[in-house]
Amino acid sequence: MCGVDLECEDVKMYYNAVNEAKNEIKEIIMKALGKLTAEGELPSEPLPAFSVTIPADSAHGDFSANTALVCAKTLKTNPRTLGEKIRGAIELSGTLFNKVELAGAGFLNFFLGGQFFSSVVENVLDLRDDYGKTDLGEGKRVLVEFVSANPTGPMHIGNARGGAIGDCLASLLQTAGYKADREFYINDAGNQVAKFGKSLDLRYLQLCGDEGQKIISECGGDLEKLCDAVYDKTAADSEDSPADKNDPFYMPEDVYLGKDIIEHAKNFYDINGNSYARKSEEERRKALVDYALPLNEKRLEDDLLKYRIKYDNWFKESSLHNSGAVTEVIEHLKAGGHTYEKDGALWLNAEALGGEQDFVLVRSNGFPTYIVPDIAYHYNKLITRGYDTAIDVLGADHHGYVKRMRICLKAMGIDEQRLDVVICQMVMLVRDGKPTKLSKRSGKAITLATLLDEVPIDNARFFFNLRAADTHLDFDLDLAVEESSKNPVFYVQYAHARICRLLGKMAEDGAKYSGEPTKYEAEEEKTLIRKIAEYPELINEAAREYSPFKLTKYVYELAQIFHKFYDSCDIKTADSDVKLSRLALCEASKTVIKNILSLLKIDAPEKM
Repeated sequence: MCGVDLECEDVKMYYNAVNEAKNEIKEIIMKALGKLTAEGELPSEPLPAFSVTIPADSAHGDFSANTALVCAKTLKTNPRTLGEKIRGAIELSGTLFNKVELAGAGFLNFFLGGQFFSSVVENVLDLRDDYGKTDLGEGKRVLVEFVSANPTGPMHIGNARGGAIGDCLASLLQTAGYKADREFYINDAGNQVAKFGKSLDLRYLQLCGDEGQKIISECGGDLEKLCDAVYDKTAADSEDSPADKNDPFYMPEDVYLGKDIIEHAKNFYDINGNSYARKSEEERRKALVDYALPLNEKRLEDDLLKYRIKYDNWFKESSLHNSGAVTEVIEHLKAGGHTYEKDGALWLNAEALGGEQDFVLVRSNGFPTYIVPDIAYHYNKLITRGYDTAIDVLGADHHGYVKRMRICLKAMGIDEQRLDVVICQMVMLVRDGKPTKLSKRSGKAITLATLLDEVPIDNARFFFNLRAADTHLDFDLDLAVEESSKNPVFYVQYAHARICRLLGKMAEDGAKYSGEPTKYEAEEEKTLIRKIAEYPELINEAAREYSPFKLTKYVYELAQIFHKFYDSCDIKTADSDVKLSRLALCEASKTVIKNILSLLKIDAPEKM
């Protein structure tokens, strides 16, 4: 075992076969170098670090060390000669390896013995659900903030991608030994809420007017029909052509035009009638926002729960204003000498802190810009609540924002490296090989909710993690619902179901692995075990890079290798020892597939 972590009197074991093998190779080589130095074959010199990697082709060894290449200059010899000396001094007795070869300019290629393959399978079956867990994070606290869509409307496809990536990233970090929390930042203050209130106000007054009353009467109790009717009659401003401001359904350019706004206004009207039409604009807008905003927040939460995302905390921007945290940020930056006044506004001297240009913190009208509450929010994450790292999962248009926020943290005396950001690039929905923005069923724009009406949740979560976050994603709606091997989700789930069916049938016939010693000689067996052995190290790599897409890539490749093993290696009629060893390997494969799918919050079906 690689290590033991004692916590709350529970013992958690972490097993990383690849890391163990690499460390053993380094020990083998260092012993050989020590022997050569003691015999006078090499000078006694401090040596540079060398690396041990996995060759792309196992014919070149299971592991390869570049020791001779990086140490030759220090030891005043050429790499090939040094490699020959090291190879001659290596002792493999009692190790995981049975052969070492010298290749190329001096690479030392190590070949695994049978003990390694048996130990991998047996350790997987010992650890079961815990296989793959690592202690990389050492219990450090990480806050993953993602989606954080404005509560002024439904979530779009970009939010769907950010949700899948952020949620799986948090699970990945937990698997890698971090204490990761999920958080949704509710933008319930500022310009977007004012815009939301103005939009609701205009729609409510329209419904209270003569034309609105006529539509209400014509549509009866059919809310969808009413929303469509009002929307169709809307005269909206645009950049190209201003609308007639005298039109009863005129909407200016700086409002939300979605049908959800009409729906809220109609439901508010049903409760209050036209009584608020006679109140002040300020009182009316506040009442409308107080009514509609909590409903939108609840809708966001419900849609995300359906998507299998449950947050540890929902943090409201308004709490930062109400607590005085926003004002404290401004005073802190002033006291630190990082601000100056110009044209009646308060500016941050960002250039002096390494930024590209200065920017406004407080407008000339006394209202802070959006960046100030965001600074207060990140201060709250990293200082008030004491998270070691804050990870923001943001949309493609936030590159400039990230640079600004890091400058602001620096000005607040916070190490800006404690903020990490994952930028999610755009998603293009494709149907029939062509880009689409509409739901096939409703003909309306595809939101997260309508997407999940068309695409199974398992498939949506897998597909959104098929590519790195910083790359463009074409989401094939047809492929996502196809039940064939072309669909990567179906292909992986079928591998799990296939193993379950096999193990169940073999158990009925009296063949079941129960801890007997295993032995593997076929190359297809070893290839599969090598892949299984990579999993814990893959967790570490993916966690370091904040790349949950590496999990979907890995599990798809694992399924491919398993199918090849299953088709090549007889199990049902094999000799007893071989049969039990292969059943153990099938059980180990099933365990890894299930662990990854569980991490991704995707079902691992036993029947398909």
